[in-house]
Amino acid sequence: MLSTVLTRQPLNSQYKPSKNPTAITASNSKSSIDKMKTMNAPGNEEDDHGEVFLDEDDIVKEITVDEEDLPDVDDDGESDSEAIEEADDSMHIFTGHTGELYTVACSPTDAALVATGGGDDRGFLWKIGQGDWDFELEGHKDTVSSLAFSTDGQLLASGSFDGLTRVWDISAGNLKCTLEGPGGGIEWVRWHPKGHLVLAGSEDCTVWMWNADRAAYLNMFSGHASCVTCGDFTPDGKTICTGSDDATLRIWNPRSGENIHVVRGHPYHTEGLTCLTISSDSALAFTGSKDGSFHIVNITTGKVVSSLSGHTDSIECVGLGASVPWAATGGMDQKLIIWDLQHSSSRSTCDHEEGVTCLSWLGASRYLATGCADGKVKIWDTLSGDCVRTFSGHSDVLQSLAVSANGEFLVSASIDGTARVFEIAEFK
Repeated sequence: MLSTVLTRQPLNSQYKPSKNPTAITASNSKSSIDKMKTMNAPGNEEDDHGEVFLDEDDIVKEITVDEEDLPDVDDDGESDSEAIEEADDSMHIFTGHTGELYTVACSPTDAALVATGGGDDRGFLWKIGQGDWDFELEGHKDTVSSLAFSTDGQLLASGSFDGLTRVWDISAGNLKCTLEGPGGGIEWVRWHPKGHLVLAGSEDCTVWMWNADRAAYLNMFSGHASCVTCGDFTPDGKTICTGSDDATLRIWNPRSGENIHVVRGHPYHTEGLTCLTISSDSALAFTGSKDGSFHIVNITTGKVVSSLSGHTDSIECVGLGASVPWAATGGMDQKLIIWDLQHSSSRSTCDHEEGVTCLSWLGASRYLATGCADGKVKIWDTLSGDCVRTFSGHSDVLQSLAVSANGEFLVSASIDGTARVFEIAEFK
């Protein structure tokens, strides 16, 4: 059967996205993508132009074609809006996991080596740009919640909700030891800055420390009244700071196990702590909380020295600039706030479309990356407060970010079950 197809001049120009779905930059915000969806949605032509009628003057050319040569409506490929939604700016995707990802760590000595862990009770070591190599961290019986490389890059610690911390020998490619003790799941693991001592915080209110070289228990720190959600050694290795869902910060002597200070009550947090970081001189602890407040504590005296307000919902992450006296906090109020620590004030507030779940400064540069609940990774110039790049690819909430040892790659872990690698050499 033959049909007649009429072609006519367009009523007006319409946006046509690039055929290259990876060509999305920082300007392609969620709102602009939603607008593209609306523009390309079927049936919206009448909304834009009213009813369209053709008359003889509109006809440019009359073409006779066989209907069998016409493309099937169902087989004409994806729409432009779908192509934009599925844009992927990553240069490597790790898909070895079968469940949600919660943690990622990059080796401090091997720029290609990455570790990921998730809700499938598995951890993996894999290499950027080498899709044919990975090593499974076998043995955990529950979610792998935290991963950390030792400072010298020789060992990797994996903490799990099964209550175990397992230590892996990187060069040998095998399990070195399993560290037991906590009666609840492991929330986080950290290494001593100058040796192979492992610190782990548990949901059973305790913190444990072991010597990984000897697989030996060293100390247990007890005092929190709820899950220990964050913690670390000070950079000089002489003190431990831990934060808890009980709304307190505790400062410990790692050798004796003594609880030196307990920071709580006014003017400190009123709800559980969610994140913590420590200044490079080991003098100050910076903590964020579910209550949206951000406090700075003098580690020596245990006193709150500054309280900064700006968030209206839970603060999920905190980080310090390596070359500038600035701090950054990200929250579920869809804000990244850059703080001037010398003046105890906000430098800039960077708005997101969804909550900010994780962040990472990009080495000693002025740039910072945020991971968002909408799956986007954003790069920010902390000097101007501008978003200079948006990386697409993930389809669900981001949980963790890590930067490669050479500063050229940013690795993200998402509950969409993948880890993705983005090139960031231009922001070094």
